[in-house]
Amino acid sequence: MSRLRLSLAIGDYDHVRDLCDGTVTAAGIDLIPQRLPVEEVFYRFTRHREWDVSEMSLAKYTSLRAAGDESLSAVPVFPSRAFRHSAIYVRSDRRISEPADLAGCRVGVPEWAQTAGVWVRGMLAEDYGLDLASVEWVQAGVNQPGRIEKVTATLPVGVSVKPMPDRSLSEMLAAGEIDAALSARAPDVFLAGTAPVRRLWPNAPAVEREWWARTGVFPIMHILAVRADVLEASPWVARNLLAAFEEAKQRSVERLRDITVARLPLPWTADRMAEAEAVAGGDPFPYGLEPNRATLERFLRHAADQGLVPPGSLAVDDLFWPTVHGEVRV
Repeated sequence: MSRLRLSLAIGDYDHVRDLCDGTVTAAGIDLIPQRLPVEEVFYRFTRHREWDVSEMSLAKYTSLRAAGDESLSAVPVFPSRAFRHSAIYVRSDRRISEPADLAGCRVGVPEWAQTAGVWVRGMLAEDYGLDLASVEWVQAGVNQPGRIEKVTATLPVGVSVKPMPDRSLSEMLAAGEIDAALSARAPDVFLAGTAPVRRLWPNAPAVEREWWARTGVFPIMHILAVRADVLEASPWVARNLLAAFEEAKQRSVERLRDITVARLPLPWTADRMAEAEAVAGGDPFPYGLEPNRATLERFLRHAADQGLVPPGSLAVDDLFWPTVHGEVRV
């Protein structure tokens, strides 16, 4: 029987390297991979569905599913995860020393429906008690003007977001026109050090480690989306992709555990891997539905609270193709 040829677009991650170079194969599938900047992948796939399988923003995928778009389904492979306490940038000449101080402030976001922003706002509200309606929200590109929202949100009562298409968050932070910004990508003004801009938590990694240990949540940023017509024609594809991505990831983990030869140009990588496994109590970067159910439930709760999905409209299982339920085996 001939193998199914599927195109794939994904970021350039070590944990997909062995799948993209053919060292690992998905049973019955010949993948034709492209490793591209994720912003390009998201834009081209969201707008044009250029590939059969694609990395995709969790927030945008969730919004599309909630709006009734069934042209895509997902496999519980999560190419990108990141803690986001470090994604809050504030003017150091304002009286902002803790999350509660953002009440009454003017705060910029790249997009309301950006996954990182959903996590940050959810964390600020749920863990630190910030009322999102107490903030004056502004939307603009991080370092270049012109960025617009790609999906429509029904904002909660009392929350408003003002688009600023002719400005960037970095420019507004530099000029003092906003008090803070929530951004996965660091604003240029912060990197250049040309204005009094700092992270809300200077010791963000320590705060994030404590939060991870307390909540058990390692925030998911991206998901693996598959065109529904592919899955309807070949339902087995989802399960086989999941197994192949898991094998590629485990090979990456073994490289990081290697105490003899550093596989990354950084010291102590094996020690950092051991630390992450200790905090996680096992695999710190799990794929599959059940190991991630609590994390995904929290994300859906934040998405509903922030108007990206109607409350109660989606359960975690609704996000994924049915055949991927159960334990991942490689």
